[in-house]
Amino acid sequence: MINSYDKYQEFREHGPVIVQDGFQGKTTYVIGHEEAKLVLGDQKRFIKDPNSLLPKSQRPQNDHSADLFRLAYDNMLSADPPDHTRLRALVSKAFTNRRVQSLAPRIQEIADQLIDDFEGKGSVDLIDAFAFPLPIIVICELLGVPSEDRDKFRTWSHAFLGVANEEGSYVQLLTEFVQYIGQMIVERRENPKDDLISALVHAEEEGKQLSEQELYAMIALLIVAGHETTVNLIGNGMAVLLQYPEQARLLRDEPDLIDGAIEEFIRHEGPVEMATTRYAAEDVTISGIHIKQGTPVTVILAAANRDPNIYDDAEFLDVTRKASQQMGFGYGIHYCVGAPLARLEGKIAFRSLLRRLPSLRISGNPADLEYVNASVVHGLRRLPVTWN
Repeated sequence: MINSYDKYQEFREHGPVIVQDGFQGKTTYVIGHEEAKLVLGDQKRFIKDPNSLLPKSQRPQNDHSADLFRLAYDNMLSADPPDHTRLRALVSKAFTNRRVQSLAPRIQEIADQLIDDFEGKGSVDLIDAFAFPLPIIVICELLGVPSEDRDKFRTWSHAFLGVANEEGSYVQLLTEFVQYIGQMIVERRENPKDDLISALVHAEEEGKQLSEQELYAMIALLIVAGHETTVNLIGNGMAVLLQYPEQARLLRDEPDLIDGAIEEFIRHEGPVEMATTRYAAEDVTISGIHIKQGTPVTVILAAANRDPNIYDDAEFLDVTRKASQQMGFGYGIHYCVGAPLARLEGKIAFRSLLRRLPSLRISGNPADLEYVNASVVHGLRRLPVTWN
């Protein structure tokens, strides 16, 4: 998807909730901040699994197999309580604030090594050289993936998100992923290691009701949530920061502003375009718009985060802004489980780049920067930069 903020400005003229044709028919789009908060925070009236609205006799049967096409959707992001509660509890322990903060020295080491590798070149694509490898190294080390296979996970992650690429068909890529993860699962059952895949396999064997399908889907989700959001946080944030030289100078001179700046980057140019679809569990009215039971409801996070009713000069970047209300990682029970890790990686990434490459700037016209063609994520294909 190209940068869509102009389109959202046009939407806003019609109110915080609008109805348009979508790929599922008539879809309700929520672009207002408070309205988005209402929908995302109400898991009883806005559910993820529309099949639960059908009579039991009409609901699809779950055979618990590692079906290719269900891998991208049949995970805890598409589950409602109590399944969502059970699945999230299994993985949340790996992303507690204490556990994440313990990774800081290793993340700093990775960031420094990456900059060491390209510092002498004078120019580079910051996505390929830094924004991608930093989080993919971290999540692969957490999962227990060998270093030589990291690039495969980037391709597979893009396949799950529907990002167009020329490296193979959707079915082919997901088949490769299932075969690879299947082999890792077999190995971890026989020889558990101190990694996240071993922990998930072990939880299944302890009777925590993690089915084979859920195991594959959870690993797929962690690959995406564990690195894609951070790639886009670093890439998008640095791209917009370099277009506000006075803000970059301020953040470089006052590094203690970094925590608030990360929230502002997420608000202004967040890594996720829109939340995954909800469905109205009953007839409901929001801001005068009547939503019938079963209607798809999509919250556009990018638009909600620039709501002028919440933020003054919402279209402008301000690293001193109090942007703690931003919803770039969602809200409610489906709030991104990897958000603490993404924030820490972003914090270390921006500090390191600004400190070591103080003359960093975009190479070429910022208006020519191209965003990936995907409905959910919001990220750059490339970010060419140069420095003295």
